Amino acid sequence: MAAVRGYRLLLSPWLGNACRFEPTCSRYSLAALERHGALAGTYLTVHRILRCNPWCDGGHDPVPDNPPRLFTRLLSPSVAHGAAPSPSETSHD
Repeated sequence: MAAVRGYRLLLSPWLGNACRFEPTCSRYSLAALERHGALAGTYLTVHRILRCNPWCDGGHDPVPDNPPRLFTRLLSPSVAHGAAPSPSETSHD
């Protein structure tokens, strides 16, 4: 998040406002990182930046409410919701 804030403070004023999307890519990045964490937020940010090209119309593109499916599959439901592991998941040595 510090890198995005640094970009907004130092580079964005020099580059001007040329973003094709609303919210801008830097605001989208901050929101994605806050909502979905470092890994999924970075994935969403990179995916958004890669879509920013001359063949893309842009427009309104908010941060999704749910993380990308890739990240929901990586986490089991108990880990994703912060629940304790079930008795069958714990080891009884």
